[in-house]
Amino acid sequence: MQFQTQKAEDAIGIVFKDKELLMQAFVHRSYLNENPDFKLEHNERLEFLGDAVLELAVTNFLFHKYPKNPEGDLTAYRSALVNTQTISEASSDLGVNDFLLLSKGEAKDTGRARQTILADLFEAIIGAIYLDQGFEIAEGFVAKNLFGKIDEVISKRLWQDSKSYFQEKAQEVFGSTPNYKVMGEVGPDHDKRFTVAVYIGDRLSATGSGHSKQEAEQDAALAALTANSWR
Repeated sequence: MQFQTQKAEDAIGIVFKDKELLMQAFVHRSYLNENPDFKLEHNERLEFLGDAVLELAVTNFLFHKYPKNPEGDLTAYRSALVNTQTISEASSDLGVNDFLLLSKGEAKDTGRARQTILADLFEAIIGAIYLDQGFEIAEGFVAKNLFGKIDEVISKRLWQDSKSYFQEKAQEVFGSTPNYKVMGEVGPDHDKRFTVAVYIGDRLSATGSGHSKQEAEQDAALAALTANSWR
């Protein structure tokens, strides 16, 4: 599969100095399993870097946009802006899914699995932009593709703690308390990613992922709220 550098740049809106750095952002680990002689690494290190850049950019934005809000509110707003669902949507809106370098098996995945891959890709792109162009350009990319979602976060109260809200709704509708189960974990110790499933009784409601079990549980609860049309 030949990487479409110019089309990827057009989608992102940035012309890279280092074209291989851009390409690396799109390399999923599974692609290297089928193409061991490929010249570049997978995108997980860029994702790790991009996650930190994303958090700083969003924190700076919220700090100045809401000068009178307490730290707890800002933390909740930030979590809603950088969760898997929100940034995977931003990734989809860019149209970068078409340029992913995946194994044949991963390429067939849809739904939650693809959502996680797209969220990771968004962070990897941010990491690549930061290395290639610096923080200001990376922050501009985040601003263009993410900051506009804050009004929806506030109006729909998406900043509310998803686990607590999902528990309230599950008890109200089903008379049952959700339970969470870790389904797997991947990555090195400094950059683990957990997958968690949330059940209502014996029924699987949704799955989620994150860099900690708590983050994955929140992500699963948010997905379950969406699946049940409760948010």
